[in-house]
Amino acid sequence: MHPPVTGTRHELENDGVRVAVGAVAGVLRSLEVDGIQLVEDFGDDVLPPFGAGITLFPWPNRVRDGNWSLDGKTQQLDITEPSKGNASHGLLRNTEYAVLEKDGSSIELGATVFPQHGWPFTLRHCVKYRAIEDGLEVTHTVTNLGTREAVFALGAHPYFRIGEEPIAELVVTSDLLERVLLDDRLLPIGTEPIEPGGAFDLTRGREVGQLDLNYAFRVRPSGDRVLLALESRTGARLEVWGDEAFRHLQLYTPSDFPRPDGHHGGTGLAFAAEPMTAPPDALNSGTDLIGIGSGETWSAAWGVRFSS
Repeated sequence: MHPPVTGTRHELENDGVRVAVGAVAGVLRSLEVDGIQLVEDFGDDVLPPFGAGITLFPWPNRVRDGNWSLDGKTQQLDITEPSKGNASHGLLRNTEYAVLEKDGSSIELGATVFPQHGWPFTLRHCVKYRAIEDGLEVTHTVTNLGTREAVFALGAHPYFRIGEEPIAELVVTSDLLERVLLDDRLLPIGTEPIEPGGAFDLTRGREVGQLDLNYAFRVRPSGDRVLLALESRTGARLEVWGDEAFRHLQLYTPSDFPRPDGHHGGTGLAFAAEPMTAPPDALNSGTDLIGIGSGETWSAAWGVRFSS
């Protein structure tokens, strides 16, 4: 029997909340509350489709041409998105995280980014998943193991659903402040404020099926640090929350998300809401990049709440 593509699968449980995590990319494989699946799942023998559930470190989204500058010196990252000529979603997408600590309801995984092409820093990234009473708490911790000050950003790539409810009929609500404008390589060329009542205004709720999204947004959290809410016609409500560091969301609505037989079948609409600490190409723009001194540690959390 071959091991799962995402490495060892770890199961967590706490009072009706069940979580599954894979070791490769520290991937979130499953999240159930009272038997209702809240993220897109996938088979053990396939890569996470469309990056489903992976952690994004030491940057989320894309770096233009894999090229950026540090202290006046050009840095050239390996191109990991050949179709668009970019470096995409960090350096740990294919790395197996080690288990640092585990109990019945939580697990902490860790991996190190060492100096390599276009990346001169040594950073330790740890991600802790904790099943809590109404959902999931995900804490990211970064430690600078090198001798010089470093910069980074991070994110996560979950695709959300509410059980077997049709994705198109789920209503998404968020206070989006600004949209990142993109070129045909999905790279930023500017920003624009969200126009009240316009195509990207989600403050009053819009059905996912009415949206065609693959954009990053700056978001204003509402009460309890809620970045976004997803509701079904039956009244079930999923909330994505984040600490102050998570000021950005990538929203993506692919129509061809692959699903195993037995769940919707074949391919179909999916909804990604990716909490990020910085927008696309932040290594070049510097927007919300996080600086960390030698020996210092940084930490922030995001998570999911659910009520039915």
